[in-house]
Amino acid sequence: MSSKHEVAVLQVVSGQLTVSQAARKHGINRQHLHRLLNRYRDGGLDAIEPRSRRPHSSPHATTPQVRNRVITLRTQLTSQGHDAGPVTIAWHLKHEGLQAPSTSTIRRILHQAGLITSQPRKRPRSSYVRFQAAQPNACWQSDFTHWHLSDGTDIEILNWLDDHSRYLLGCAAHSRVSGDHVAATFTELINRYGPPASTLTDNGAVYTARFTGGHNRFEHLLAILGITQKNGAPAHPQTQGKIERFHQTLKRWLAARPAPSSNYSASSTNSPTTTTSNAHTGPPTGPPLPTPTTPSRRRYPPAHCQVRTACVTTKSTAPDTSASAAQAACTTSVSAAHTPPHRYCC
Repeated sequence: MSSKHEVAVLQVVSGQLTVSQAARKHGINRQHLHRLLNRYRDGGLDAIEPRSRRPHSSPHATTPQVRNRVITLRTQLTSQGHDAGPVTIAWHLKHEGLQAPSTSTIRRILHQAGLITSQPRKRPRSSYVRFQAAQPNACWQSDFTHWHLSDGTDIEILNWLDDHSRYLLGCAAHSRVSGDHVAATFTELINRYGPPASTLTDNGAVYTARFTGGHNRFEHLLAILGITQKNGAPAHPQTQGKIERFHQTLKRWLAARPAPSSNYSASSTNSPTTTTSNAHTGPPTGPPLPTPTTPSRRRYPPAHCQVRTACVTTKSTAPDTSASAAQAACTTSVSAAHTPPHRYCC
């Protein structure tokens, strides 16, 4: 309680001022001053101190059991390399039969437990222009990322993602991703899921040769199939935010497991691309979305079959030992590291 409340009470008790005069002089509500006088008569000056306004009971408060489980899930999921944000934790709580609090409550619990590192310089999500394809196969995003094997060998992992559903279409590891790899995996995914209406990638040489004044194999394939090619602005990866966010999930999962060496080989790693079942240990953090498993009704140009065959048969048959070393890990990782939608879109 401020000193003016104590002074006002003492002046009234000593008879120097009336209640109305003290309230007017010190700018205190007269009814409140009467309450302070009653507290003073019951407990002295200490009773004038402000009392807690906290309710005597909070029937809707998060139970200790749920709070402890939130902290445990955060620790477990992080150690396993999975996404462990509030939405994912809430999904696990519901599947365990517990009453899941709101995501903001889960975030507060994690903050109080010291499990969230503040990033004040991080650009706020509200500043980005969000977009999403209207339906499956309307747009596919693609990019590749680097990873190191246990002996230090650098490999590149090529990924394809459906923009609408965030469904991971394919994931393949290579010593170096080439234009032939991009064309071959793209063709194989078309055979499995049907062709997309458009693609969205960065300006890497394996995706576009527009800065050198020519056209690469992937661009020729898109032109023949009548698929629109879209490229993000140079040095602006936020345009491909969904695939970039998946790389974060993928690397987190890989980092939590022993990396294979470059001499690892497996018979299941010899195919030009490895598609996955998209099984996941977390939620598709959004409304249920259809996956692009039904071939498109779009008509193919007459040369489609010839182009598909050419892309597959022109792929180099040289052994890719470092890629084989990581392919099995990549195959498993994308199965567990499902990309939750709506949480990382630019």
